[in-house]
Amino acid sequence: MTDDIRPDLGRTTIYSEYTVRANDADIFLTDTGGDGPAIVMLHGGGPGASGVSNYSRNIDALAQSYRVIVPDMPGYGRSDKHVDHSDPFGYLADKIRGLLDELGIQTAHLIGNSYGGAAALRLALDTPQRAGKLVLMGPGGIGTTRGLPTDGLKSLLSYYGGDGPSRDKLATFIRAYLVYDGAAVPDDLIDLRYQASIDPEVVANPPLQRPAGLRTLWRMDLTRDRRLKNLPNPTLVLWGRDDKVNRPSGGPLLLSLMPNAELVMTSHTGHWMQWERADLFNQLVADFLAPDSRLARS
Repeated sequence: MTDDIRPDLGRTTIYSEYTVRANDADIFLTDTGGDGPAIVMLHGGGPGASGVSNYSRNIDALAQSYRVIVPDMPGYGRSDKHVDHSDPFGYLADKIRGLLDELGIQTAHLIGNSYGGAAALRLALDTPQRAGKLVLMGPGGIGTTRGLPTDGLKSLLSYYGGDGPSRDKLATFIRAYLVYDGAAVPDDLIDLRYQASIDPEVVANPPLQRPAGLRTLWRMDLTRDRRLKNLPNPTLVLWGRDDKVNRPSGGPLLLSLMPNAELVMTSHTGHWMQWERADLFNQLVADFLAPDSRLARS
């Protein structure tokens, strides 16, 4: 275990970084170790993604009141690179639940972006008692790209195909599709993610792949899960109006299907609300997670 102050992220919060063996997978995580309730933040599935890079603008704000745990999802960062592609969301949920077990955490609030949002929702569907409140940002698994993938999703899924990964392909995905204002993304973020994306283990077996077979497609569409309409967990759904990866129509769809959901959609925002609109995101999440929240219905 190492303690680390991260000046590169413009913060002074002290982090512990360590690896936990959870349900036969090594999960690397960053842990602020606070005394408040636990929050687990699950990152998206784009090439080179990792926990801290995804939530660099949010951890410090939430750590003022919560113990913030940010894992690298299986397949990414410094965690094991294996993912079960026949049921990826179930596999990820199992590993994150195992992580909670190893950390001695019975219940945690779950924040998930895209791929991580699908994993958070699947974990809550399988074991709602292990999840507190849910914050889902442009989550995958909602069926909004079924049959007609968005240009952003096509760019993501083709990254390792053709002539293989390249910095130019990654820059195009991030600047043209991931965010609303591509010019706001610094070169060093592109460089960091590109280096992570060309890990030989990842290139040999990319963690996010096109679903193979009808059964996998059904498993990956969580709106078909009959448990969704009875899910007791208060849920805040956040979606950028200009999301080019997962269509914003998923927001109203979840609002109509989930009994305890609230929806906030924002303009001039793409798929990465927590980065593009960090101050607003941090305030919305803090208000929602507060014990006396008016947003969260019991």
